[in-house]
Amino acid sequence: MPQSFCPAHSGIGLRAPHFAALQAQRPALGFLEIHAENYFGGGPHRRKLQALAEHYPLSVHGVGLSLGRADGLDLEHLRHLAEVVATFAPVLVSEHLSFCGVGGAFVPDLLPLPMTEAALEIFSQHIDHTQTLLGRQILIENPSAYLAYDQADYDEPGFLTALVRRTGCGLLLDINNIVVSAQNLGFDPLDYLHAIPADAVQQYHLAGYQITPLPSGAVLYLDTHGAPVHPPVWALYRAALRQIGDRPTLIEWDSAIPSLEQLCAEAAHADRLRAQEVRHVHAA
Repeated sequence: MPQSFCPAHSGIGLRAPHFAALQAQRPALGFLEIHAENYFGGGPHRRKLQALAEHYPLSVHGVGLSLGRADGLDLEHLRHLAEVVATFAPVLVSEHLSFCGVGGAFVPDLLPLPMTEAALEIFSQHIDHTQTLLGRQILIENPSAYLAYDQADYDEPGFLTALVRRTGCGLLLDINNIVVSAQNLGFDPLDYLHAIPADAVQQYHLAGYQITPLPSGAVLYLDTHGAPVHPPVWALYRAALRQIGDRPTLIEWDSAIPSLEQLCAEAAHADRLRAQEVRHVHAA
């Protein structure tokens, strides 16, 4: 098994086209992050993952548990997630502040939650259930947003803060999603950072977005994970490193997947920024 988790280097999302190159080249990466659902059951991908896990720590990132659903958790899905976590003993386990299924229907998207007391109570119960079954803390990731509900009891940082206090969960802060949501909804991303409980943040995500012109003349920022990290995301990441501190950092790239070398170059750039900000903090 790999050595104890000490993420001196940032990580990348593990995608099938890179299995062979990772095994052959073993680049200097802090960890690999997998989408949990890709490894439910057996099969060749799972055997390849077991081989890579001999050399890299793993982080498990769920995309389908649907913690925000109002009709109870899918216990079969949760059982599969627990089996993956027990098998691979990942250093981090995370899910999303969203829902993607209800009443037996499932949509392949992360749908936004209403930031209400009722939604907070349901989400908290589901986190408690999940953490109890897994026997460990999970991290909750902030989503990308394209619309806001008319009525809300919390803003998003307030909702996340309340979840942390009620359940003891941690936070996965997706810097790209903050930039996307800020552009679409018109808030200051620096205000968002200041409102997040720094001690709860245990991981950062970085990714690329797409800017789509609308017929009205406005533009929509789309969280595509299909491009290099944009300069505004790097800038907000630097602000997060100063405001919150250094944390394990992941480069996500899920569509138009590039070469392993390009992914590793993005991770190396994150490492350089981390080193610069650590020096800045120590010199202050």
